[in-house]
Amino acid sequence: MARPLIAALGGGTGLASLLRGLKHAPVDLTAIVTVADDGGSSGRLRRELGVPPPGDIRNCLVALADDESLLSRLFQHRFADGDLAGHSFGNLFLAALTEVTGDFDLAIEECSHVLKIRGQVLPSTLARVRLWAEREDGTRVCGETRIASGRGACRRVWLDPEEPAAHVPALEAVRRADLVLMGPGSLFSSVLVHLAIPELAEAVTGARGLRVYVSNIMTQPGETDGMDAAAHLARVLDVVPVDAVVVHEGELDPLGLAAYSAQGQEPVRADRAALEALGVRVVQAAVAQPGHVVRHDPDALAAALLGLLERPTAGEPVAERSDFAGMGNL
Repeated sequence: MARPLIAALGGGTGLASLLRGLKHAPVDLTAIVTVADDGGSSGRLRRELGVPPPGDIRNCLVALADDESLLSRLFQHRFADGDLAGHSFGNLFLAALTEVTGDFDLAIEECSHVLKIRGQVLPSTLARVRLWAEREDGTRVCGETRIASGRGACRRVWLDPEEPAAHVPALEAVRRADLVLMGPGSLFSSVLVHLAIPELAEAVTGARGLRVYVSNIMTQPGETDGMDAAAHLARVLDVVPVDAVVVHEGELDPLGLAAYSAQGQEPVRADRAALEALGVRVVQAAVAQPGHVVRHDPDALAAALLGLLERPTAGEPVAERSDFAGMGNL
């Protein structure tokens, strides 16, 4: 029997965490990564060398690596001193390969071989794009870094240029997928940024597989201040249909919550009735990682998502349960 196909759209640490949980499952996994990052090492390489920002791509490649080997750690190594301060080795490696080959796609492919990844990593577009956001108060701001450093929830995002061409392999991955995942990750700069590419939004809308939004556990300053899970989901539904939403259910570490509260973050409240009123299937599960850092647990989230693959609707499952035997220990 063919292995189920999963296409995961995102960026940042959220997508990398998801990939770590799913890479050992009996599925064919494709990560579709945003290229709108303009901060840190990625932003510097983008401005100085004209290459697509490699940071989120690098994180996903390492997350899908066959093991956490010395080579994987080397890709994540960040220089502390000198002219290279702030750059990670993996970012420089991807930038150098892009210059040598003249092809960002080929650079990613070569890195995939070096790290022996399980799955594939694709950019959502090869166009050089800038992310714009409009906040609820009408203020407009340009750049992922400025969006995250500002105050107040966002209302919408768009790209400049407004209709960049989607990366064709990414479109094909979405169209063929049995499960299309959106999130976890920053709602506007890691999820909705993908859907700001018209061709990619159309592919998600017409996807034959189950479309799932994975809600964040905590709100994010400058993007989702004060927004509950239903408000998160509603923003996605403004652009594409969603069949199911996954939200965290359970206690969170009090010390962790106190630390996040000091930074203006709070748990994303999940009202099941409000979510169901939006016409989606609601999956509530304990998907938070134990400890002071409040984030998704890769294995728990993977188990919840694989459960959706087993029985996506009231009808027949996409894959036989025997394909996922033992996955409860993820």
